Amino acid sequence: MSEMFALLERAQGGDDEACQQVLTENSGLIWSIVKRYYGCGVETDDLYQLGCIGFIKAVKGFDLNYGTQFSTYAVPKISGEIRRFLRDDGAIKVGRTIREKGQTLWSAREKLRHQLGREAHLSELSEATGMTVEEIANIDLATVAPESLQQETAEGLTLESTLGTDAEEERLVESIALREAIDTLPEKEKMTILLRFFKGLTQEQTARIVGVSQVQISRLEHRGLEKLRKLLAD
Repeated sequence: MSEMFALLERAQGGDDEACQQVLTENSGLIWSIVKRYYGCGVETDDLYQLGCIGFIKAVKGFDLNYGTQFSTYAVPKISGEIRRFLRDDGAIKVGRTIREKGQTLWSAREKLRHQLGREAHLSELSEATGMTVEEIANIDLATVAPESLQQETAEGLTLESTLGTDAEEERLVESIALREAIDTLPEKEKMTILLRFFKGLTQEQTARIVGVSQVQISRLEHRGLEKLRKLLAD
């Protein structure tokens, strides 16, 4: 077992010293996520504290037997904690109904993940929540922060780098246009883009959720990105 996994195991067992050590050793990772949210109207130190909360949740929830890198699991937890604050209390406002449905959807995902030992398929989420697949896609899209151009997949890709958006001053405009453009994609292409670039999943994980092969996900991703490039270029 690696030194990091040994620390995580001790931290999960209630060892506060180990928890503090793993937090300190990963402060650079937390700051790398926090930097994405600079200029959102929240103090930098507060953003870091939110990131630390997300990180500790990742420590507590990480499955040591899952066979993935801890950082891969921690990054969306850190980002998610900050985004939830921004949605609920900060500069990013989402309608109450959408926010409540988002919480229902999140709870259903977590419950099914623990029951099934994997990410739930869309049909399973739909059955568990009573929402249509289209509703689930729209809720996921509506509850993503504008910094989504910076969201990384498990392979380190971002929509910004993939779509070629480089100018800093164009990012906010592109984020708004991106949401509208994604909403016009066919359902499976939309879900592929959402899961890959907004949820940071691998192609293999995305394939399991959408219910198709990894090869098909690669094709859906390629087609979806090509359509987005054309829509954003118009």
